[in-house]
Amino acid sequence: MKVRVRFAPSPTGPLHMGGVRTALYNYLFAKKHGGDFILRVEDTDEKRFVPGAQEYILQSLKWCGIEPNEGVGYGGDKGPYIQSERKALYKPYADQLVESGKAYIAFDTSEDLERMREQAKEMGLPNWQYNGVTRSSMKNSLSLSKEEVEKRLDAGEPYTIRMKMPRNVDVKFEDEIRGWVTVNTNNLDDKVLFKETGMPTYHLANIVDDYLMEITHVIRGEEWLPSAPLHVLLYDAFGWERPKFAHLPLILRPDGKGKLSKRDGDRLGFPVFPINWISKEGETYQGYKENGYFPGAFVNMLALLGWNPGDNQELFTLAELVEIFSLDRVGKSGARFDPDKTKWFNQQYLRATDNSELAQQMKSEFNELSTYENEYVAAVCSLMKERATFLGDIFAEGDYFFNEIESYDEKTVRKKWKDDTTPIMEELLAELKTINNFDTENIETCFSAYLNKNEYGFGKVGPGFRLLVTGKGMGPSMFDICALLGKEKVINRMEEGIAKVNALKASL
Repeated sequence: MKVRVRFAPSPTGPLHMGGVRTALYNYLFAKKHGGDFILRVEDTDEKRFVPGAQEYILQSLKWCGIEPNEGVGYGGDKGPYIQSERKALYKPYADQLVESGKAYIAFDTSEDLERMREQAKEMGLPNWQYNGVTRSSMKNSLSLSKEEVEKRLDAGEPYTIRMKMPRNVDVKFEDEIRGWVTVNTNNLDDKVLFKETGMPTYHLANIVDDYLMEITHVIRGEEWLPSAPLHVLLYDAFGWERPKFAHLPLILRPDGKGKLSKRDGDRLGFPVFPINWISKEGETYQGYKENGYFPGAFVNMLALLGWNPGDNQELFTLAELVEIFSLDRVGKSGARFDPDKTKWFNQQYLRATDNSELAQQMKSEFNELSTYENEYVAAVCSLMKERATFLGDIFAEGDYFFNEIESYDEKTVRKKWKDDTTPIMEELLAELKTINNFDTENIETCFSAYLNKNEYGFGKVGPGFRLLVTGKGMGPSMFDICALLGKEKVINRMEEGIAKVNALKASL
């Protein structure tokens, strides 16, 4: 049978990076096996629906480069792929379960349920459950007479449909990551399958949809593991073949204590969403895209949060990940998120990206560069990218390539601009003016000759030279910088800068 997997988020807010990782693993598994990756939106929880969330999910997956080949926004012959648009499908399946004795009708109101919970607390039983022990004391088709049930239904009384959980049965299934899992039904409650609003709950809807969409592997987060026994029982109740299950480990906080949340990102200063999200209150939550991350770096980082390739390699293209991904290398325990390591991934991707491509991205991101030739910006990227983590670092640290110097590094002025620095810079300036072919090699030759003639060490001349030309205290090779800026600009900056730096030195 052809491999078919699905990513089925709920549109209740922005897509957390943990959700993106779930989508990524589904994508990699499908592509590895020549299968289909389907996007389905599970919006059965009407109260928690957030406008714009569905569009956000689509945009996020597109930015990451892990787009489905079927589903919401992509089409396919198993749709519709939004559960609220499939509403009419689910009731017959719920009724089938009732007719077969696997589920039952419950008339209990929310007030009835709350009263039972409070009574249980008073009796020292804080974890009251609606199950095989308590259902007989509730208002349902198992405790009421057939006539009473029909009377209530004829009167249009609201009801839910609950799973009739068997007592003391071991539910067993093999998880592709965790091995065999066994749960006794005495630990499970009679979950609601169909709500009084006419909508199914997640439990019924996702089982029916996975069956109708011919899903072969359910790859989802660890938080759904407690629901898996119920889902197994539902498959058995319908007489359907179960898909294979794989429950992914949690992404943990940087300290390893607990699941990574939005609050952790806010507190520690890193994004937890792929792209920016603006809440209904107008608050903006930063995304990796807007923070300057390459989508490939973000995806590479996520892939290694819970999965390992079996060797020490850490940098992969998406195509390489597809080639080597397997569920048997996904760990069982939570994976600790490291924001510094995430920056490292971006740094590596930046260094590996062609300078011409970096230049195009720079010009697209920074309007100030629109008038510069692509070749010039690419040359700047070539000089600066080894010291950069983000494109913004190239623009910020290399601003002297695009703008005149407005300020000079005060620390360098204090420590390196000595009483004799002014005459030394004036002498060096005179030597530089004699260079006809102002390229890297000739500039370096001239500079070295000046040092040798005067028996100066680099530290006596270099810092002042860099300060005048760039305004900075450090950076890439000054000879490469000067060659790229050109003779006229270098000479002008040195001539004008000497007086400016002397004035700054006097004020410090």
